[in-house]
Amino acid sequence: MPAHPRPTTPAELARWIDHTILSPDATTAEIRRTCAEAVRIAAAAACVPPRFVPIAAAALAGTGVAVCTVVGFPHGTGTPAAKAAEAREAARAGAVELDMVLARGPLHEGDDDAVRADVAAVVEAAPQARIKVILETAALSPAEIDRACRLCAEAGAHFVKTSTGFGPGGATVEAVRRMRAAVPPSMGVKASGGIRDAATALAMIEAGATRIGTSRGPALVEDARSLLEAP
Repeated sequence: MPAHPRPTTPAELARWIDHTILSPDATTAEIRRTCAEAVRIAAAAACVPPRFVPIAAAALAGTGVAVCTVVGFPHGTGTPAAKAAEAREAARAGAVELDMVLARGPLHEGDDDAVRADVAAVVEAAPQARIKVILETAALSPAEIDRACRLCAEAGAHFVKTSTGFGPGGATVEAVRRMRAAVPPSMGVKASGGIRDAATALAMIEAGATRIGTSRGPALVEDARSLLEAP
């Protein structure tokens, strides 16, 4: 997907945001509240744990906010068949965006075929969904980031994503810039992990991000008023 023009208003910034709740302690009430917040700011998506996809699908129907969930989360160590099964179930329940976790062990070992097959299994299991692959960039060397991006593109993924939020570090401008350079212009780059204010979100976008993952969507939009609205 082509990069969007840099947002110039808080409302435009909201369309870059995946408003996210992935806590293992999340409750139904919190999921409903997150979805309502995503609708209120007109976010790109609400990202929820797999078990809550049907609730999110009902809450977001007809709003223009996409239903997103995770696959192989947070470690990515499941088999390709297990990840594919998760993806199929999530898509059937109403998810249209799937953030899957890369199999880092094979990447570290140099087993490119295994990494590519892992991503391709999810792409093929949910052909109507947009697939974002979480690299966990803080756990990878620069060369591994480059290789992971190339393999994700070859496997048919639509985005590469920095972090789960549960790993050794979050998004950095340097990682986003590297990912943007390593994938084709048609692929998106999602910056996620530790993005808690509008200035950070805008720095990620300037570096090449086309989507921002955050649990603070409404706060980022409000914070952006001082940066993007004319005095």
